[in-house]
Formats: sequence, structure tokens, C-alpha cells
Amino acid sequence: MSYRVLDESASFMDEIKRDEPVTNLLTEEKNREMMAIALQEARFGLAEGGLPIGAALFDAQGKLLGSGHNRRVQHGDPSAHGETDAFRRAGRQRSYRGTVMVTTLAPCWFCSGLIRQFGIGTVLIGENRNFAGGVDWLRSAGIEVIVLDSQECVDLMGDFIRDHPEVWHEDIGED
Repeated sequence: MSYRVLDESASFMDEIKRDEPVTNLLTEEKNREMMAIALQEARFGLAEGGLPIGAALFDAQGKLLGSGHNRRVQHGDPSAHGETDAFRRAGRQRSYRGTVMVTTLAPCWFCSGLIRQFGIGTVLIGENRNFAGGVDWLRSAGIEVIVLDSQECVDLMGDFIRDHPEVWHEDIGED
């Protein structure tokens, strides 16, 4: 598989229309469509030499608000996680209630805090086998968490962890 390398300000979101709604939100088919956007972002991150974690934020009607990927390595910024990149690219919203955060990997505590702080109502996760993150904490706050257990997401992250354990441990704050 080959991936197009983007400049550091580019995102998959730059290639699609922001006002194009995803209908039938949270059906199995739409979950896969939304996850495909996050997966493409993860591939962009990997192609740029970073961690393969992608995310996208959708409104209650399924319209893409923003997508992004982990840019910690590329920007030298410890807060540039996939979810925070998607959140920033979504721009200011009057409310985040009813929005859906889609992410290829279970959100870490930092990103789980962002989800709780802004009241994002649903989190759609590609996989939580390589990293469980703050899933239980999110559920305890009444946030709907859906784990797809995507083998593609598991393999993408698992291969990266195997090949770059030092970068992975830095990303999740472990020695």
C-alpha cells in the first residue's frame, strides 16, 4: 500500500467537503465510513513519520466537523494527539453535546479529559486491545463508547508499537 505524504498542515479533511453529511449516523455501515476517515488520518501520520493514530469529529447529523492525526513527533508537541488535532480542526462549536469523536485507538487520559470537558456524547473507537486508555472513565461519565475492534486498527498500531516502542512509550507517558 502506498500513501501520499502531505505537508504538515494538511489533513484528510482538506480533501473532502466539510458540509457533506454522513446520513444514518451510528449504523454499522456509517460507523465504518466514519472510521475510514480516522484510518486515513492514521495512515497520513505514519507516512509523515509519526504515530498512526487518527481521529475525526462529527456533529449529531453526521457532518464532518474536523479530522486529524497524531502529530507529536512531527511538531515536537506532546499535546498534538489525534483527537486534539481533530478537535482543533473542527473549530469553535456552540456546543459539543451530541457530537461523535471517532478515533482509531482508545483515547488516552489526556484525550479522554478533552472528551469529558467538552461533553462529547459518543466515542467510536477502532480498537482498544493495544491500549485501553480512558474507556471505563468515559463510560462512568455517561459517555456512549462503541468499540469496533477493527483488525486493521489493531494491526496498524500493533506494528508501530513493535517497530517503535520508545516512541509509543513516550506518547502514552510511560518509561
